[in-house]
Amino acid sequence: MGDVVDHSADDVTRRLVLHRPVLTDLRDLFELYQDQRVWGPDPLTRHTSDEQTERMINNWRSAWQRDGLGMWVARSSEPALSGAFVGIGGCFVKSAVAWNLGFRLHPRFWGRGYAHEISVTGTEAALRRRPDLPITASVLEGNERSQRTTESVGLRLVWRGPDAGNPDPHAVRLLYADRPLTDRVTRLLTAD
Repeated sequence: MGDVVDHSADDVTRRLVLHRPVLTDLRDLFELYQDQRVWGPDPLTRHTSDEQTERMINNWRSAWQRDGLGMWVARSSEPALSGAFVGIGGCFVKSAVAWNLGFRLHPRFWGRGYAHEISVTGTEAALRRRPDLPITASVLEGNERSQRTTESVGLRLVWRGPDAGNPDPHAVRLLYADRPLTDRVTRLLTAD
């Protein structure tokens, strides 16, 4: 994959420049994924090493090559914050059966509508590329901020159940989608 420094925009929103992740984003991404305020609602996503973050970047870059869309790194285009790391977000193909919407923001940017901005752009891009695939999002119950953003882009709760692989036996996973899902697709999306 290489350490290509390419922060050219894949897309822009009213306040953000969205670009494919590159290895020079590693420090910002590692800090985001090790921040307890960020991973607290979903402890399985905590990063404890640069190598873990580098693998994530390479996986995201592979998704872009495979599907023509994936997770973006979001940076501010607002004059006072130009270039500031806001977070990540976008859609990627999960289990070959659905687009999965995801987003994660630096806490200083919470509550400003950035997650909604990224999510709208991601879902629109996914539907342009593969409208045959449903758009889904997986959220831990209790993560109300993520639930609100997910619902704000038109996804509705289609499944609620145990969070597979979570060491907390009481953790509940919520699956949202833009359309009804078959039992097979639901099983594939909730098995891991």
